[in-house]
Amino acid sequence: MKFFRYFILLLTILILGACGKKEEPTQKTLPTLNVMLEWYPNAFHSFVYVGMEKGFYKDAGLNINILLPSNTTDPLALTAAGKADVGFYYMHDVILKRTKENIPVKSIGAVLQKSTNVIISPKDKNITGPQDLAHKKIGYSGDEYTEQVVKSLAKKNNIDPNSIEMVDVGFDLLTSMITNRVDGTIGCVVNHEVPVMEEKNIPINYFAPTDFGLPEYYGTVFVSSDETIKNKGPLLKKFLVASKRAFEYTKAHPEEAIDIILKNQQEESFPLNKNVETKSLEMLIPLMETPKAPFLSENKEVWEKNIQWLYEENMIPKKLPPEDFFVNLEN
Repeated sequence: MKFFRYFILLLTILILGACGKKEEPTQKTLPTLNVMLEWYPNAFHSFVYVGMEKGFYKDAGLNINILLPSNTTDPLALTAAGKADVGFYYMHDVILKRTKENIPVKSIGAVLQKSTNVIISPKDKNITGPQDLAHKKIGYSGDEYTEQVVKSLAKKNNIDPNSIEMVDVGFDLLTSMITNRVDGTIGCVVNHEVPVMEEKNIPINYFAPTDFGLPEYYGTVFVSSDETIKNKGPLLKKFLVASKRAFEYTKAHPEEAIDIILKNQQEESFPLNKNVETKSLEMLIPLMETPKAPFLSENKEVWEKNIQWLYEENMIPKKLPPEDFFVNLEN
């Protein structure tokens, strides 16, 4: 009888122990979201790496897997195809691609509340605004969109667009300017090329087209496919909430955020300079949120104004409603 009681006790312990072991994998297995950057890691992406390092995404019940693009269209194309869940991409491209090619992708949050695109020139070229672009050579990456931006900027400021010579310099935007191949360039961003030029002690002028008549827009947004939004909406919402938490931490601890991004740099492909990245993050934070627009928030009117502008400039054949291009998952 005593032996039987010991046997029952031992069996109970073994059963309970086995049950306990079964719970461990469940606790460690979290759903994974694949997040594709639009470029190599830099200060702009620091909040995502902060969220990973500090466990904010894990606290939200997510694993984040970072993907790097092989070409510039990957964050949109691969997200649309479901090979990435979230991508960093550009507001105007979302409108262009969905309207003209019916690419099934929407914005789920504005990472940049304002544009970072600027026209940069050496100080001795005396280009401080649109009025100085006439009879100048402006380098760009050869895309139709950027060419149309310059034409629109010229027209809105009573300048003959044909008086501006556009020069396709590929991706050699800074080099072409430093070597005097062109007088200035468009396509640079204020948070990278400007601090790079300052680090090189090259005096420059720069201005934003949105300060001279073009509508303000979201410089970069998080995009996701219609299918992913439908099937993984709750996970995407968790991602956004955790990203906001990570952004708040980044604001409060910018030096630590820079150290984290430096640890995660792709040194062979895109080495980072700590001074440049520190200055970059300092410039980015007030562009990622404003007193009127919290981080990741989106406004219907911003989309409407940019849809209208693209239509007026004949860059899209029709105007679709703003709801076709963005969705608020937190409502």
